[in-house]
Amino acid sequence: MEETVRVPKRILSTLITSIAAGVVPRSGAPYIAIGRTDEIAALLSDLDNVAEGAATMRFIIGKYGSGKSFLLQLIRGSALDRGFICADADLSPERRICGTKGTGIATYRELMRNLSSKTSPDGGALPQIISRWLSGLQSEIASGGITPDNPEFTKALTARIYAVARDIEGQIGGFDFASVLVSFYRAYMDGDEEKKSACLRWLRGEYTTKTEARAALGVGSLIDDDSWYDYIKLWAVFFRRIGYQGFVVMIDECVNLYKIPNRISRENNYEKILSMFNDTLQGKAEGLALLMGGTPQFLEDSRRGLFSYEALRSRLAEGQFNGVGAGNITMYRNMLGPVIRLRRLSDDELFALIARIARLHGQNYNWDVRVTTEDMAEFLKLCLARAGADAMITPREIIRDFCTVLNILCQNPDTTFAQVMGTGAVTLSHGADTDNDIPEEEPAGMSSPAPSPAQKPAVNPGDKPYHKDDFDFDLADLDI
Repeated sequence: MEETVRVPKRILSTLITSIAAGVVPRSGAPYIAIGRTDEIAALLSDLDNVAEGAATMRFIIGKYGSGKSFLLQLIRGSALDRGFICADADLSPERRICGTKGTGIATYRELMRNLSSKTSPDGGALPQIISRWLSGLQSEIASGGITPDNPEFTKALTARIYAVARDIEGQIGGFDFASVLVSFYRAYMDGDEEKKSACLRWLRGEYTTKTEARAALGVGSLIDDDSWYDYIKLWAVFFRRIGYQGFVVMIDECVNLYKIPNRISRENNYEKILSMFNDTLQGKAEGLALLMGGTPQFLEDSRRGLFSYEALRSRLAEGQFNGVGAGNITMYRNMLGPVIRLRRLSDDELFALIARIARLHGQNYNWDVRVTTEDMAEFLKLCLARAGADAMITPREIIRDFCTVLNILCQNPDTTFAQVMGTGAVTLSHGADTDNDIPEEEPAGMSSPAPSPAQKPAVNPGDKPYHKDDFDFDLADLDI
């Protein structure tokens, strides 16, 4: 077998541990990226448009474990490499798009906490971004022949700071935003750490009363539940003004909006999403990419999902010419619309995925993986033999079960793959999570609509036994 590229131990350990537990890793995702070529190409094309000053909004729709969060992390890594600023947050009962009692601003604070740049990919990048901007301005002025001890140096630096501030002042909330940036600059020049900390608190949305914000910074407003999205648009403008390509905001676990029991509260969130959708597509936002991940129920349920809000349904529903063929399987793919539906990975792609994981597992735990190509084909055959697996199986289930097999073989040197699978030492997962715990407020007896044809993935026909020759991949071809 050919020599493979060694993955850094810190990344590899986190990657293997995460995927074995069914969790999407924040680093190392490209090492196990299989399939999703069309989806990645479409989202990277969006980033190219955002880099030119446009804005975009996409909904990534798929079942639990189908790869929504994984795809978002892949795009996050690509965006950081391309010079974008990224922020991501998972919605929860305490974090919503729109809400009272701090549930809206909690989402903004989470986004700011996870703010990332190429030099600070793990989050918490806000202080570094602003300080790096100011240091860059100082270097530019110094390279122009004005030394820091020259009185003209401070004047030139101040002029550049205010030029950026004036560009922002025309936006909603821009005046106070610009004032806080100027205050940060002055504190930066004076070495006033307390004032710098107060500015960062305001920018992160951590002040809870206007009185407190006015006493600390002299501004008459603050970022709250109602205004946080306006400041997301401001950040996008600011990041482009200081040299970045744009701002990519990823909001995952949007199914938590679908689970909101109160209809009015749920519709308020959907109305805010409509406002965000209109802003990005009508050119009211600049340099902003919004990516939202959710389940088919979150999108299509006519009683609780986005389609229950007519204005969103009319924008996001597929047209009548969606190319439905025999068996209600969608014949064509459309990556140019606002909704990207994640298809089931093909059998070849699933085989390639577990082959790559076997190799990475061996690297991480420093052992010779005693799993042949035929063994992996047999494992995949067993996974796909379950009733409904051709449509319902997800990468998360297969990865988690395969990692369990590898863990057993690694810790039991005298055990063979056939023994593990034959003795039932590993029990395949029984399917993805469900929403059966969602409280219903609608009248009893009403059932959710059947999934649309676009939800039904294309599967490989035939039910013959699998053999290694049935796949287009071989271990030797899967070097990382």
